[in-house]
Amino acid sequence: MTIATAENPLRAYMAVTAAYWAFMLSDGALRMLVLLQFNGLGFSPVQLAYLFLFYEIAGIVTNLSAGWLAARFGLTSTLYAGLVIQIVALAALAGLDPAWSVSASVLYVMAVQGASGVAKDLAKMSSKSAVKILAPKGDGSLFKWVAVLTGSKNAVKGFGFFLGAALLALAGFKAAVWGMALVLAVILVAVALFMPKGLPTGKKGTKISAIWSKDRRINQLSLARMFLFGARDVWFVVGIPIYFKAIFSDGTPEGARRAFFIVGAFMALWIIGYGFVQGIAPRFLKGAAGDDDAGARMAVKWVGLLTPIPLVLAGLVWIAGAPTLWLTVALIAGLLLFGFVFAVNSSVHSYLILAFSGEDRVTMDVGFYYMANAAGRLLGTLLSGLSYQAGGLALCLASAGVMAGLSLLAARRLET
Repeated sequence: MTIATAENPLRAYMAVTAAYWAFMLSDGALRMLVLLQFNGLGFSPVQLAYLFLFYEIAGIVTNLSAGWLAARFGLTSTLYAGLVIQIVALAALAGLDPAWSVSASVLYVMAVQGASGVAKDLAKMSSKSAVKILAPKGDGSLFKWVAVLTGSKNAVKGFGFFLGAALLALAGFKAAVWGMALVLAVILVAVALFMPKGLPTGKKGTKISAIWSKDRRINQLSLARMFLFGARDVWFVVGIPIYFKAIFSDGTPEGARRAFFIVGAFMALWIIGYGFVQGIAPRFLKGAAGDDDAGARMAVKWVGLLTPIPLVLAGLVWIAGAPTLWLTVALIAGLLLFGFVFAVNSSVHSYLILAFSGEDRVTMDVGFYYMANAAGRLLGTLLSGLSYQAGGLALCLASAGVMAGLSLLAARRLET
């Protein structure tokens, strides 16, 4: 990859961030639209999980190849490609026919979600890699810049969760996806017009075999990342949305709409809070900036704090047996606490991958790392549907505790 200095690093950072925000808003809204629409059509938890499998599988493949593509063709090329593919995916989803069979609908949505997964990881890899190039060197700015990008992205995605639920309730499925496609197209044009020159333009001789990381720290961090995101998605993707929808809906159309808003509001609150904590993490993790060993110790500390939370919540659900007011309050409080600790973990990881990477292969290291991230989401998504169907929310949360423990074991090897 040819390293260049952007004409205006701050302006380039703002343009990259704006593109990423636009994408993640549509990504969050699309996830809630698909989940709630097909749950309303009677899809089982396992069938709902299937809808997102190609999205996560595509993320694994895309992240492995996206780093090489960016090194070969340049960061702006992969960023714009991600936005274009997402627009096409939204337009394709609008073509879903309610008269199709369940199996045809599942396969069609899986394919469209796969395209959306490709788009998301092209945009993510491009944005995160650009921060490594654009951030000032040697003054701790890298941690701050990546924290702001990641935290604000998740806050925007959280609003997207609420937006998707609200659009489904107010405008319907087809109108919602067409509207998002149009807005995203306008933003793509605006970002392309205002993006300054100077981001890496690519290097023709880059070999695809170079995507595999040979750095032990990056491999261990990637493994920790995989289990960390599996620990979140095993309850987040199917378990909690369906559990809350069931207890807040009385079976009437009005009750279903009310449940849509409540579920969307909780998911939005969780993601927005998660993003906010990520954004301010450098303020109380000052020792990590510029010190890789301190960052590794913090990664171990915070995943150690995370592990018991879902296990305690699983015990509460199992003891309660049936939904009650106190259990609902405890779940909301416990999952918000999980979100706080998870956000700090994620922020430390996002800093460490850029700190460990060299500028000459940052896109490939970041791509490899987010491949592991996507693998964790795939594992969590599949187990979310399977565990909820087999043992309800208690099993989802217990599985989250086990995966957080595995993330802890991987993170501890960063210290050796």
